[in-house]
Amino acid sequence: MPRLPLPILLSFNGGYVDTVGFVALAGLFTAHVTGNFVTLGASIALGTGGALSKLVALPVFCMVIMLVRLLSQWLERSRKPVMTVLLWLKLVLFAIAATFAEVHGPFDDGSSLAAFAAGMILVAAMAIQNAFHRVHLSKMPPTTLMTGTTTQIMLDLADLIGGLAQGDLK
Repeated sequence: MPRLPLPILLSFNGGYVDTVGFVALAGLFTAHVTGNFVTLGASIALGTGGALSKLVALPVFCMVIMLVRLLSQWLERSRKPVMTVLLWLKLVLFAIAATFAEVHGPFDDGSSLAAFAAGMILVAAMAIQNAFHRVHLSKMPPTTLMTGTTTQIMLDLADLIGGLAQGDLK
């Protein structure tokens, strides 16, 4: 059986995780984090749960992207396999989220601490995927949508923090 290319698997993964987050976590987009501003407005207007998760998702996403960039820089300097480490880190976060959901779910209240924690773990995992794709698969079609500009801004900001000049790193 032929192996599917990594971007196809990541695309499926991005859509699946975003859908599961939306359905199970009171409308939280875990991959399309900028879409949470729309669902935040709906949550406030309709009085449904999960408003805090939707508000915090973008800052968490941005912070994780910056941390991933700084980790990637360190891994490259240490001659470690950046792509492998990032994919494993994402997988570990998915395993933590799945275990957390099994123990604490279903999340009937989107505003509960358990729902918030599960959502932010998934947002962190998808931030890793977005940074990974933007840096290591930049010639391939995106595996998630609507976060490309945000991802690039956070990567550039991390480069400034890490002291890298434009073009020193992918």
